[in-house]
Amino acid sequence: MPKPKRAGKVKDKWREKKWVTVLASPGFDRAPIAYVPITSNELAVGRVIETTLFDISKQDPQQNMLIKLHFQITSIDGSTATTILKGHEYSREYLRSLVRRGASMVNFIRDYKTKDNAIVRVYVVAFTIGRINSSRKHEIRLAADSILKERAASMFYEQFAQEAVKQNLARELYDASKEIAKIRHLGIRKIKLIKSGEGMPYVPAAREEEEEGLGEEEEGELGGPQAKVEKPLAPAVA
Repeated sequence: MPKPKRAGKVKDKWREKKWVTVLASPGFDRAPIAYVPITSNELAVGRVIETTLFDISKQDPQQNMLIKLHFQITSIDGSTATTILKGHEYSREYLRSLVRRGASMVNFIRDYKTKDNAIVRVYVVAFTIGRINSSRKHEIRLAADSILKERAASMFYEQFAQEAVKQNLARELYDASKEIAKIRHLGIRKIKLIKSGEGMPYVPAAREEEEEGLGEEEEGELGGPQAKVEKPLAPAVA
């Protein structure tokens, strides 16, 4: 009788992996944000780790739990992975808590170049008290664009990202817009690093589908029977 074939050994892929501690970018004091398994250093570089601002700051859980941060791994040294802030955004739950009937929503999206020549896409949103006409919406966008252009040109990317995440920039936009219309909330709902600046680690460019809508000035009236918001929006200043 033929001898039965021996079953080959099954590799335990988990045993082949190593675990690394992922650190936040320098602007967040390189705080540990995750402990993840990787197959190799080369494959891990470029991976994006999502966390919340509360996980890093341990402050104001009611709001900071709703702020998502995306860190991209740029290098691995031993059991430690360093990152750069790829972007941030507000959660959909936060958006739903902001919707009010009879209010106008003003969206503004534009790319800005920082002092170190990084290109960052900034998404601004404002919710008004009552409805406003198109000319006032346009004035709010012009005020936001002027401030963001000036602030981006005067700061390195890491500084600019910090100001956006902490909503310090949003407060400046709010102060400039409250004379134009009654603003209930205004915030930088999202930023995205499109191109690395000088001295920064390489970051892959945005995919083509992510480029769609650049420069569009979205219009929206909230609270009507057909009202629908597809993107996560959030305020920073009340």
